[in-house]
Amino acid sequence: MRSGESTVTTYRQAVEQLSVAQKPGRGAPPYSRWINRRLGRWIAAGAHLAGRTPNQVTMISAALSLAGILIVALVRPQWWTGLVVAALLVLGYAFDAADGQLARLRGGGSAAGEWLDHVVDATKICLLHSAVLISFFRFSDLPHAMLLVPLGYEAVSSVFFFTFILVEKLRKSAGRQAHRGNEAGSGLVQTALAAPTDYGLLCLVFVVFGWTPVFATLYTAMFAAHGLVLLVALARWWRELSAGGHSS
Repeated sequence: MRSGESTVTTYRQAVEQLSVAQKPGRGAPPYSRWINRRLGRWIAAGAHLAGRTPNQVTMISAALSLAGILIVALVRPQWWTGLVVAALLVLGYAFDAADGQLARLRGGGSAAGEWLDHVVDATKICLLHSAVLISFFRFSDLPHAMLLVPLGYEAVSSVFFFTFILVEKLRKSAGRQAHRGNEAGSGLVQTALAAPTDYGLLCLVFVVFGWTPVFATLYTAMFAAHGLVLLVALARWWRELSAGGHSS
């Protein structure tokens, strides 16, 4: 057994240990903060007792998400397709939250595991919006200009994901990550402002995927809000890193 690895033997012990070891939620988007991390905790506890590894959990997450994405791209929207897609995406996201928690429960993750997790996340973002574009093109009577929405959403989501991961790495290398996590307050304002970037909320939007006009309206609103948050975040991160002495 590796040093620091958990010796819990019951599901309840695993959940309790994960609750104590939970990453700070300050400023995280609402669904991710209050729902998905809890779902991930339950899954991680069960996976630990079943002897699963974090990488195996990551691949289950990828498979569930891919199944939902394929339905979006290949199946004509109906009332039930949205429910199935949303369920698969939500489950995939919950398993995505579980792999890191399982790694902590087992005594720590690996660089390869973190890399795999980020690769799956980046791929999932690109494929999901590409699938929406394909569905709009194949199955809907929406104006052709609507095809620009998933194309733009893919760009905004990918840029946000990359820059967020990068700024976290730069903070860590500058020794400022701990200070950020210990800021006073619960971060409820930041959580509310981060809602448009919440992948979990986007998953729930797919519940109405079978009603194309309704879905297109909500999807476009999420895209516009996400784009606005990206612009604000880029300006904030640039000021922060410039003040910290980073330069290209």
